[in-house]
Parts: sequence; C-alpha cells; structure tokens
Amino acid sequence: MIDLGLARIGRLLQHTPQTWKAIHVAGTNGKGSICAYLSAMLSASGVSCARFTSPHLIDRWDCITINEKPVSETIFRQVEGLVKQRDQDEKIGATEFELLAATAFEIFHRLKVEYGVIEVGLGGKLDATNIMKHKSVTVIAKIGLDHQSFLGNTVEEIALQKAGIIRSGVPCVVDDSNESSVLKVIQDHAKEVGGVELHYPSCDPALVQVLTKEGYEPHQVQNLACALLAFRLACPDFDHSMSRLLPITRQLQWPGRLQRIDLFPIIGRHQEALLDGAHNSQSAEILAEHVNKHYRSRSRSVTWVLAASKGKDVDSIMSHNIQPSDQVTAVQFGPVDGMPWVKAEDPANLINQAIRYGVDTQNTHDSGDDVRAALEWASKAAGDKPIVIAGSLYLVSSVLRLMRESESHQRA
Repeated sequence: MIDLGLARIGRLLQHTPQTWKAIHVAGTNGKGSICAYLSAMLSASGVSCARFTSPHLIDRWDCITINEKPVSETIFRQVEGLVKQRDQDEKIGATEFELLAATAFEIFHRLKVEYGVIEVGLGGKLDATNIMKHKSVTVIAKIGLDHQSFLGNTVEEIALQKAGIIRSGVPCVVDDSNESSVLKVIQDHAKEVGGVELHYPSCDPALVQVLTKEGYEPHQVQNLACALLAFRLACPDFDHSMSRLLPITRQLQWPGRLQRIDLFPIIGRHQEALLDGAHNSQSAEILAEHVNKHYRSRSRSVTWVLAASKGKDVDSIMSHNIQPSDQVTAVQFGPVDGMPWVKAEDPANLINQAIRYGVDTQNTHDSGDDVRAALEWASKAAGDKPIVIAGSLYLVSSVLRLMRESESHQRA
C-alpha cells in the first residue's frame, strides 16, 4: 500500500532519536547512484556511514547498508520485529515502506553511525524519509515523469514534491541538467522556505574528459558531480581531491544500472547481457543512448528481455529502445518481498506493444512467469548478438536472485 504522509512515521519514530547526520537525496532518476557514490566516499574517508535505498535488490535487508555492507539479516529482523510490535501496540497502521524506513532509522541509531545517506522512496515532501530532523545536505537529482498518480502530471508538479525535502539552513545540491522550468520550481520553493543556499555542480572539462575515457556515460558524470559537491558540503574538512576520490568511485558497482553480467550460472554457457532497471521515459532514453552507442554500432538486432510493473508507461520505454529488427521476450517478475502492492504487467501486453513498434511476431516470445526460460530463449535467439534485460528494477532483482541461487546450486 502506498499512502504518503508523515503522521504515522512520526509516531513510529517518537522513541527513536536521530543521532546521526543525514544527506537526503530526491529525484526521479540518478538518486540511487548518487547515494552509492556518497556512502562510498564517506566510508573511504573513515566516517561511519549507513545507507538506505529502495527497492531492495535481492534480500529485503540489502536496502540498508552499514559501511558499504548490507546489514545482517539477524539485526534487520530483530529491529523490524520491534518496529512492527510498536506499530501494533500503538495502533498506528503504518505502511510497509514506513515500517521499513523506521527499521532503517532504528538500526542507524543502534549502530551509532555518524552519517546516514537516505534515498527518498516516492516524491519527497510527504515521503516517510522526510521525517528526518538533522539534515546536513539535501540533493535533488534529475526529475522526469514517473508516479504521476501520486506526484502530479507535469514535471513541474513533480519537482515541487521533490523540492519538499529542502530545509532552511541546509545547503541543497541541484542537478543543473534539469529542465529550466524544473529549476525555477526548485528555486522558487527554496525562496519560500528561506535560508536555503542552492548549489549546482560544475563539471571541470578536464575531469569530464577523463571520466568519458573511462567509460562513464554523461548521466553518470552528472550524478558523480552532484555526489562530489554534496560530500564537500557535508564534510568540508575532508580531503576532496579527485586523485583520492576518483579511485573510490571507479570501484563502485551499482547493480542494475548499465551492468554487464555473464549469464553462465543461469543458462550453462558464457553469454554477456546488459542488465538495466530503466522503467520510465527518462531512464529508457539513457538506456537507448547506451545501447545505440555500444551495441547497435556492431549489430542492427538487439534481443530484449522485458518486464514492467502494472501502471508504468511501457510505451515510452518501447519507443526509445525497440526497433523492427529486434527480438523480444517478455516475462513477469515474481512477488516482491515486503511490497505486495507491486504487480507485474502481463507479458502478452508487452509483446503486443513490441509488435506495434514493428517487431516481427516470429521474433517474440511470451515467457510467462519463468525468468530462466526467458533468458534461455533470449540466449538462443540472440546467438552472438547483444542481449539487454530491462523495464523494471524488480526484473533486475529476479535475475540477480536467480544468478545467486544458480551459483549456490553449482557449488553444492
């Protein structure tokens, strides 16, 4: 259930002091990557740091990390049990996400972390994470159309919800590659709040050249620039030199974002695939740029493994990526642990949409709810041509979980 508001989370946390400083990150796209960059920089600087992002990738507790490692299942379940008991005893009726956020904040307090890097769940103003009191820096990443039924039908309306994380006296980093109308909404809201200094990342051309040579895409450069600026503002006395920070970010692997994987554990033969959680128009456009640059330059045909959540704008994902020469299989991801409201789109609907974009019916396949079968079909259909798995972060989770299970089975 999604039911935005701060009253329930406030009651859940009334016995949990916020003893840590927060960096709060909102946005439609890029906020997870910015959080990952930030926590990596903090941890590498010797700061005790926790991170809370959503959704989880494989296990429900991997959305909470302590010093770059997922919190232990034992601690997670122990604290979650306490939070759920509190919810029942006080008859709060908290949502699943509110219970999860309260669990994260309770863990941060118990483990005495210095900093918490927090990704907004949905929107900003009324998101459960916005209950935080001690914010050091806020960050507003790239904003686009997504979750319109909750946040508004225009990017300007959505931007106002995201800007709701801004606090008086707290510096705010804003991705200046946003549309001018979005930037104006943020600037106007900052003036209304008062006492807010907005900061825009400036990308040194020499740094951009270095990062581009190393394979960073333009949006990754922008996300890194936002994270660097936020780190400097949060920890002004630390070493901010790129010679120290760049090797840290190079080592960072953010799963499901332009991630190259070997399908061997699942299909029994070595075959590379690109795994990406693109699930809205903006992220689909970024994926298309990457695929066109790195894959279509050597192969006209791309084989897609697609899934989507019900209610997503599938047309925008297809329009940016699907070409008539492509091959497409669609699949349903399984139930999402702790998020019962998330439902998968019927694969038949995705196949029909691909056909409308010119894909030959003979080059499509409905894999039902069998992710392994979808990957096996894609492998055979693609041959030596590229495979891209996309459309949903929940599909990313299903694939990564299947890889882990297959690897464990092979070791047994």
